[in-house]
Amino acid sequence: MKIAVKVLKMIGIAVLVIIVLLAILIFRIFTAPMVPKNYTKTVETGGEIEAAYMAAGQYWVKHIEAEAPGDWKKFVAYYPADLEETESTFPVVVFVNGTGVGASKYQALFQHLASWGFIVLGNEDPSTCTGASAEATLVWLLEQNNELDSVFYQKVDTEHIGISGHSQGGVAVFNAVSEQPHGELYTCAVSLSPTEWALAMAIGLDYDPSKMTTPTLILAAAENDVITPDGVKGLAEVIPAGTVRASRPGMDHGKMLYSADGYVTAWFMWQLQGDQNAAKAFAGESPEILNNAMYQDVAVDFK
Repeated sequence: MKIAVKVLKMIGIAVLVIIVLLAILIFRIFTAPMVPKNYTKTVETGGEIEAAYMAAGQYWVKHIEAEAPGDWKKFVAYYPADLEETESTFPVVVFVNGTGVGASKYQALFQHLASWGFIVLGNEDPSTCTGASAEATLVWLLEQNNELDSVFYQKVDTEHIGISGHSQGGVAVFNAVSEQPHGELYTCAVSLSPTEWALAMAIGLDYDPSKMTTPTLILAAAENDVITPDGVKGLAEVIPAGTVRASRPGMDHGKMLYSADGYVTAWFMWQLQGDQNAAKAFAGESPEILNNAMYQDVAVDFK
């Protein structure tokens, strides 16, 4: 009888240990960053321009947070520290996260883009498809631009605002531009691995790329993604504004969030800061992305 009790105790302890270990594992999964801190040094690039903009920019970066409604939890803004000491304005990039993955898991990505001179915004919305939380985040910054005691008072370049998103956030990019009240303020967009158009419609993530009014960069993994290269092509073909599209072999859905960041940064540097070196990645007689072995199914089409 005593042996049986000891066995039961040992089993109980073992079960408890397993439960604790599973709880720790689940906690780590849900709190672990989606973007490696050192990704700018480990992701392979295939062009000089891509490599240049994958590296850190010139600005030291700071960030602030503010309360957001409901499941959105908080607005976050990363920005060049120089913003606090200058009268200059800075362009904006609103980043729309994927399903259940808030901005707090994208810190390295936000820091990198802000180091190139952008105010980078996000929130913790677990379901971003409609673009409503992106709209609210942009409105928050515009309000801050008019608040005398805000760090962003009169520091927002409202003529140069871009938007980027990954996965469900890639879908939300289209809706934020075409369906939300301040969509007309966006002057360029990036959609990373957006859900395949037909699949999205079938599962209630409706969007219509034919309504896009801004130049759009669309990038996805060549395999193991929620959209195929043909799907990327289909989106680009119906967007009335200019597009650049490409697929990246050897990547998967999750890694596309940051593996293409050299070109994402270059895109925003060109579109929002007028950087002509960055423009050479996508425009001119021989755009670099067309000759980059890291990408396939590349097409540049500025209508």
